[in-house]
Amino acid sequence: MELVFATGNKGKLREASEILGPSFTLRSPADVGVFEDVEETGATMRENAAIKARHLWRLTGKNCFADDSGLEVDALGGAPGVYSARYAGEDKDFARNIDKVLEDLAAAEDKKDMRARFRCVIALIYKGREYYFDGVLEGRITPVPAGCGGFGYDPIFIPEGYDKTLAQMEEEEKNSISHRYHGLVQMRDMLMR
Repeated sequence: MELVFATGNKGKLREASEILGPSFTLRSPADVGVFEDVEETGATMRENAAIKARHLWRLTGKNCFADDSGLEVDALGGAPGVYSARYAGEDKDFARNIDKVLEDLAAAEDKKDMRARFRCVIALIYKGREYYFDGVLEGRITPVPAGCGGFGYDPIFIPEGYDKTLAQMEEEEKNSISHRYHGLVQMRDMLMR
């Protein structure tokens, strides 16, 4: 089954392809001739995922999905949340985003509360109908980045039950527990019925 994944992030595209498995062929928007981004103006991850999926559907009419993911840190009131990619500025610089999370945590009222989670909301448009899937990975923030794998906030996030960051894990191990994994497996299972 062919699906268009509304992302220009090669790491996300590779991760999703590995999680969904050989029954699915994923295409990027560029693969189907879409080169324009749509502005993510939603107040929630679900709204942003829907905006991206609907935009791609309108332009291509192809079965497609989009995700919006973010890091939610308890001591920061759930921030960066929906603003995860642009937390330190519009240039989406994850090194600066990580620095800002750590700076904000150091200044937080409850500095010792390092609980956090990655959340993913997937909006699928399949044969013209919309479906939504949620994935969550609980864990905690480590004050010192570690590892060089993954992308985004992976170097400062330790999943519950582990003693290493997502960036220290092999890609296969990370993909088997990630927030995106949980959402994509739900989507895959629905499509395979």
